[in-house]
Amino acid sequence: MTIEIGLLVFPRVQQLDLAGPYEVFASWPEARVHLVWKSRDSVTSSTGLTLTPTTTFADCPPLDVICVPGGAGVNALMSDEETLAFVRARAKEARFVTSVCTGALLLGAAGLLRGRRATTHWASLDLLSAFGAFPVKARVVRDGGLVTGGGVTAGIDFALTLVDALAGRDVAEAIQLNFEYAPEPPFAAGSPETARPEIVARVRAASAEVRAERERLADEARRESRRPEAS
Repeated sequence: MTIEIGLLVFPRVQQLDLAGPYEVFASWPEARVHLVWKSRDSVTSSTGLTLTPTTTFADCPPLDVICVPGGAGVNALMSDEETLAFVRARAKEARFVTSVCTGALLLGAAGLLRGRRATTHWASLDLLSAFGAFPVKARVVRDGGLVTGGGVTAGIDFALTLVDALAGRDVAEAIQLNFEYAPEPPFAAGSPETARPEIVARVRAASAEVRAERERLADEARRESRRPEAS
C-alpha cells in the first residue's frame, strides 16, 4: 500500500528541514512524497536554493502524513489563512501530523498543538506554550499521531522515527545504514548547553529580528486563547 506523504514547501523554507526528511521518505519504496505549495511555481529557500513544488493545495491527494518544515518563511505563514486552512484540513485526515524545526510554530498557529507535547528548534522552544503546547527539549517528540522534530538536522531523526512507526524498525535501520547516518560532529556546539557562550550569543544576535517577530505572533496567539468565547 502506498503511503502518501506531503511536505510543505514555501518561500524561505530552511531547505535542510525539508531535504533531510525527503531523502529518508523517498528511500522507502512504499512512500510517495509530494512537495506541496499554493502553486507549482518555484520557491527560493532561506539560503537561496530553488525548490519546485510537485503539487498544489488544490490538487494534493489525501495524505497519510503531513509534514511542515521550518525556516524564516514560517513567520509569514503563521497568519496566512490559506496555508493554515490547508494544514488544518489535511491534519484531520492524516495518520500523522508532523513538523521539523520551527514548522511546529505553524502547527501551533493552526491550533494543532493544544494540550500536546511538542518540540522545535532550541531558539523557539519556549514559544510553543503560547499555542497551548507542552514544550519538550528533545530531538524527536511523539504524542500519539503528532510527531515533531527539533532543529534542522533533527529532521533525519524525525523521519527515521516515522518510518519505524509506519514500516518497522528493519526498514528504518536499513535506510539509516544506507545513508551512513552516524553523526560525529567536529565540535560540541550543537546545542546551547554545549556551545561556547560567545557562539550562542552570536547565533541569537543573528536571528534576533526573526525571533522578535515570532514573539509578537506568539503573544497574539496567547492573547487570543485568553479571550472568552463568544456566546
